[in-house]
Amino acid sequence: MLGYLVESEIRNINRLLFKGNKPVTAIVGGSKVSTKIDIIKVLLQKVDNLIIGGGIGYTFIKAMGGSIGESLIEENCIEIAKEIIDLADKYDVKLCLPIDTIIADKFDNNANIKHCKITEIPDGWQGLDIGIKSAEYFTKIIEKSNTILWNGPMGVFEMEHFCNGTIKIALAISRATASGAFSLVGGGDSIAALNRYALTDNVSYVSTAGGALLEYIEGKELPSLKAIKNKILNRPLR
Repeated sequence: MLGYLVESEIRNINRLLFKGNKPVTAIVGGSKVSTKIDIIKVLLQKVDNLIIGGGIGYTFIKAMGGSIGESLIEENCIEIAKEIIDLADKYDVKLCLPIDTIIADKFDNNANIKHCKITEIPDGWQGLDIGIKSAEYFTKIIEKSNTILWNGPMGVFEMEHFCNGTIKIALAISRATASGAFSLVGGGDSIAALNRYALTDNVSYVSTAGGALLEYIEGKELPSLKAIKNKILNRPLR
């Protein structure tokens, strides 16, 4: 008999992927584009809005010709970022990139800090969180959504000076959920953020599947789930 936790995971992920009420919004953050390429490409075929934040955002900004200083970037993913931008246009998905950012002169909570446009980060400085305007922009989209997926923080939330973006996103998802939206949060850092801000009970479902969540969304057949995927998909939600 299938474990209740596994069944719950599949039911809720399928609800998001196949039965989510529009508008559907996915929020993807974290540090590396390379680990999120496949899931982003799949989500572009399922969502109305795709919000990009965290370290992966700087690769997209660089791909669009922006100056990102010493911010985290994957040079080998610049062309992939351009491809994703084109795919968003092809699928008529609103691709939401940060407008501004909180920058520091070193990777340290006690570093010197400035606020600037994300396309104009000076040499010697690095972006460590989305800025105030970006947080407001993303918040408005989230609060108008009926189905929400969040995977990956908006900045280095473990450091007090660079946690504001992640807090704002978590609160926006909480408010949307309270207004009737279905929200699913997955990924160790996103869950850690919810726990840190005592917001775990304010979202619809917290996935503990880890990397398997991403693989499932990407459409990869997980051996233990292959035989039961269709059976669960067709069951009514409880």
